Amino acid sequence: MGRNDDILVVVVAGPTASGKSAAATAIAREFNGVVINADSMQIYDGLPLLTARPTVAEMGEIPHRLYGVLEIGEVCSAARWRDMAITEIEAARDAGLLPVLCGGSGLYIKALMEGLSPIPEIPGDIRRAVRTALETQGVAAMYERLTARDPVMADRLKSTDRQRISRALEVLEATGRSLAEWQAEPPSGPPAGLRFATIRLLPPRDELYAACDARLRRMVELGAVTEVAEVCEIYAQRRREGRGDGEESPIMKALGVPHFHAYNDGELDLETAIEKAQQSTRQYAKRQITWFKNNFISQLSINEQYSKKSNVKIFSFIRQKLLTLDN
Repeated sequence: MGRNDDILVVVVAGPTASGKSAAATAIAREFNGVVINADSMQIYDGLPLLTARPTVAEMGEIPHRLYGVLEIGEVCSAARWRDMAITEIEAARDAGLLPVLCGGSGLYIKALMEGLSPIPEIPGDIRRAVRTALETQGVAAMYERLTARDPVMADRLKSTDRQRISRALEVLEATGRSLAEWQAEPPSGPPAGLRFATIRLLPPRDELYAACDARLRRMVELGAVTEVAEVCEIYAQRRREGRGDGEESPIMKALGVPHFHAYNDGELDLETAIEKAQQSTRQYAKRQITWFKNNFISQLSINEQYSKKSNVKIFSFIRQKLLTLDN
């Protein structure tokens, strides 16, 4: 902690399968830290294998926060995650621990480091009305409705993107303004007193893709297919009981879930499901690479698959940041 009680937050970011979790754990071990999740799938209680959540043993060795803390049917916006992350960062400060943010969800990380557009909270009755209309009328009708009322926003969205179409309509109903107008407002900025040490893991693409493929097969060997079946049943039961707000849970869109769900339903053979899941993972990694190259300012970039030898650069970088904080 510096003289002005600033908090140094280490941010370990990058595409899936680049070694972020291992790097963050090594940092926390070396500097007496706590790992705080910044992954939009690992925050849910479900699919620990398929989302590559740290194991129980790993989380027992080093403190980990915001992993598996939300139920399957919940939705976690960037604003909600930001509030949770700030709480954990402040708790780390109070406990004398170094907060180490770890994840590949760029929107979450950007929300913390840059702030959010000042969109008002959407009243629950409006959220429920829009979600109910989506369920009863279908996504095509809701997209037509958005196109008629807010063509600018509709033009930015895919006509099948249920979640974003609902969000755009909710904001329009609640505020009378387009979500595009709100997004054009300057962001709120980072919380006062936070200083960031940003690390980007960006391995060569062929190495990353190979790591994605190998990891997916390990997940299957460890029971990921059964895990998907269990989560799908829990989610279906919640829907039958009328729990939730009518929006499909993001966890049901996690990498591999649609493919292994199709396998469990007899629509695909296992090898085809694995290959399709691998392809989706590689495509996601490609999008992450592009995002982190263009939207994330890294003070240290590790342009290789993370390994223990990477710690020399990483630890030296963090020690320098800690010295700077204290001066």
